[in-house]
Amino acid sequence: MTIPAEFTHRLRIPLIASPMFIASGIELVIESCKAGIVGTFPALNQRTSEGFEAWLVEIQSRLSDWEKQTGKKAAPFGVNLIVHRSNPRWEADLAICVKHKVPLIITSLGAVAELVDAVHAYGGLVFHDVVNARHGKKAAAAGVDGLIAVCNGAGGHAGSTNPFALVAEIRQFFDKTLILAGSLSNGRDVAAAEMMGADMAYMGTRFLATTEANIADDYQDMIVNSSANDILYTPKISGVNANFIRQSIVDAGIDPSDLTPKADLDFGAELDIEHTPQAGENKSEKKAWRDIWSAGQGVGSIDKVLSTKELVDKLVIEYHGAIAACQKKYASEFAKSDS
Repeated sequence: MTIPAEFTHRLRIPLIASPMFIASGIELVIESCKAGIVGTFPALNQRTSEGFEAWLVEIQSRLSDWEKQTGKKAAPFGVNLIVHRSNPRWEADLAICVKHKVPLIITSLGAVAELVDAVHAYGGLVFHDVVNARHGKKAAAAGVDGLIAVCNGAGGHAGSTNPFALVAEIRQFFDKTLILAGSLSNGRDVAAAEMMGADMAYMGTRFLATTEANIADDYQDMIVNSSANDILYTPKISGVNANFIRQSIVDAGIDPSDLTPKADLDFGAELDIEHTPQAGENKSEKKAWRDIWSAGQGVGSIDKVLSTKELVDKLVIEYHGAIAACQKKYASEFAKSDS
């Protein structure tokens, strides 16, 4: 088990703020990195490759300026690339990442050895998200540096496997960096992920309730007021199994108990939130991510919107508190049975 050397002295806790469609913008990434965790965003959050490159330049420039002003080192940042045949941009966006030497590339829906080689050539890292061990083995064979185990209860496109089971299965064949995703909302959860055998934690939904998240106030209110029971896991919204807030489906005028199956998966269309309906198309059709809101089952422990800095400071205290409490408990109780 290992955390990449590039991360070791630049993180306050072993945590990645996961890339969330629409929600993860420049401000969330930069503030995450300044606070001491890995900040990430999907390349497709910028509507063009040109806009995407402009974001990279701004992120790198602002973090560099902050480092010079404070004398501190920002945590690395990362970009999520959806490596799927229906995403027409991923190769162009990869070329831009190589040009600007993005520290971390997170790939989804396709582990491509050529992509890994291109990133390794400039010294970058590639993490790949998986929902089962079979996909994990394919990604490991492609040479990725880390696997993100997206388990039951994660926001967005999620798996259905219990984290205890998936982490244990992946550890049987993978000894590089393992990241756990799924319902993690506080610092104790980060510590628990390490105890289970993961090296890092992956947290998304909790960062939706930050002032830097690029989402509507109503969305944040719904996050704060929801519980795990309000999350619906279905492939019928986006074409891939994903978790959505049931109330947002109702508010979109859709009956959650009578969902129409989604047509073939097409990320080019699915992620085009600014698509203008053409003749014959339903102009009032509600779209996943823009009108129907995603969240993980960890919403039940989220009760307040904080700034990213406030949230990370809180996570750090909870993380170290959990470790100290565990050490104290072992020393005072379990050690006696060994004597």
